[in-house]
Amino acid sequence: MAKPLTIGKIARAAGVNVETVRYYQRIGIIAEPPKPVEGYRVYPADTVERICFIKRAQQLGFSLQEIAELLELGDGHCHDVQLRAAEKRDLIDQQINDLKNLRNTLDKLIRACQSDNDTAHCPIVETLTGDNQDA
Repeated sequence: MAKPLTIGKIARAAGVNVETVRYYQRIGIIAEPPKPVEGYRVYPADTVERICFIKRAQQLGFSLQEIAELLELGDGHCHDVQLRAAEKRDLIDQQINDLKNLRNTLDKLIRACQSDNDTAHCPIVETLTGDNQDA
């Protein structure tokens, strides 16, 4: 017979901290088993899979709120999940574009700093303080 899955065993198996499991319980994305009169709460084995799903979804950029919605949709709602994933992808694409624009701006500032022989001022500092409005 398999040993009962306590919160510590669940956390270790899922590669998270016990406090993470407790937090997921508080926000309702994993169920908290009833506490017996004596002993520890015993978790179903699929709790490990659910926590692993949550962690993988976070790595893909989903917030805990979005993950809760995905879990609510569950099986049989593939089209709805696909729409949520496409929305997340579009948001990531926008963030990538924003970061590229930021990088281009920083590149311009770095070039301006390298080409400016005047050591009395720094184009980067001037731009960040608002003294140089053409960057």
